[in-house]
Amino acid sequence: MHAIEKQKSPVQLLAESVLDAHAANFWLQKINPLWSVSQPLGKIIEIQFAATDTVSLKIKVNRHFQMGKAGQHHPVIVEIAGRRYERTYSLTQLDQHHVLLTVKRIAQGVVSQWLCNTAKVGDVLQFGEPYGDMTVTPEQSALILLAAGSGITPMYSLIKALEYSNQVATQAITLMYWVKQHADAAFANYFESLAQKHANFKVHIFHTQEAPCDARLNQQHLALIQDLANSTVYACGPSGFVNTAEQLFTSAKNFKSEAFSLTPIISDESGFINVTLTKSNKTIAIPKGQSILVGLEQQNIQPQHGCRMGICNKCSCNKVQGATKNLVNGLENTEPGNSLRICVNSAQTDLIIDI
Repeated sequence: MHAIEKQKSPVQLLAESVLDAHAANFWLQKINPLWSVSQPLGKIIEIQFAATDTVSLKIKVNRHFQMGKAGQHHPVIVEIAGRRYERTYSLTQLDQHHVLLTVKRIAQGVVSQWLCNTAKVGDVLQFGEPYGDMTVTPEQSALILLAAGSGITPMYSLIKALEYSNQVATQAITLMYWVKQHADAAFANYFESLAQKHANFKVHIFHTQEAPCDARLNQQHLALIQDLANSTVYACGPSGFVNTAEQLFTSAKNFKSEAFSLTPIISDESGFINVTLTKSNKTIAIPKGQSILVGLEQQNIQPQHGCRMGICNKCSCNKVQGATKNLVNGLENTEPGNSLRICVNSAQTDLIIDI
């Protein structure tokens, strides 16, 4: 008896008939924009406004897309005017084949402007592998979720996952969310409906630029928390907000955070630092006090990088010698042979790095 050979899909047949993967992808996507030999792709199928200057894109993904855990981030790659841009966003899983990408328009943000103003139904995006450890664990300790601005997107993802697993009905959860005005609060109706449905789910939305103005995160907000010592705290927002949260919630059982934008430590540092690049065999001078990545880019050197927030580690390299300062928390490092994230560190002395 002859074994019956499993029939190959049209995608596999076409891919195998073309030696070059780029050429294969080109012809596959002429048939179906989500077909690819290996690329994780997604097609926008619906666009909604989540808040002022904020859109939510419902995206259908292909079989190569790696679904991340709730709270993680994905590199999102778009092509604008013939140039490819990579940015990092938190996605919310809707089902096995669909995710939600929520983006806030940034004044000087090329990608956020395109996603909010220009992207349309049918446009295709490319994705990278998910990363980040701000994810929910099975533990039953109370959760404190702190978000400022677009820092709400990973929190929304976490809460949706908790609702799907029914943990939102049994676990004590407190969401504290800071925005400028009422119209800036994304998913507010959803959060408030959960609070009405579940007595253990508490939501506090603070408006810092709308009368009567609410205070930014400070010591007084701790009064809204019960049993902080046995709670797990998640914080996401600008680096200044995250730093404040880290200082205020030191007594929490666990603390996890991510800063989505870099607010540099204010300093009066001036002058230049020599940076030796061992792999490129170059020594260049970059300004003291700014990120090493930006300094290299100003010298027409393009190191590998991703999120520019110190999360994805794509820009990490070995620091052979020299002192650096973390621009998010101000910590200095003088030890040789350390991993260095050049997007969130500045050079304090002459530096040797493996780039």
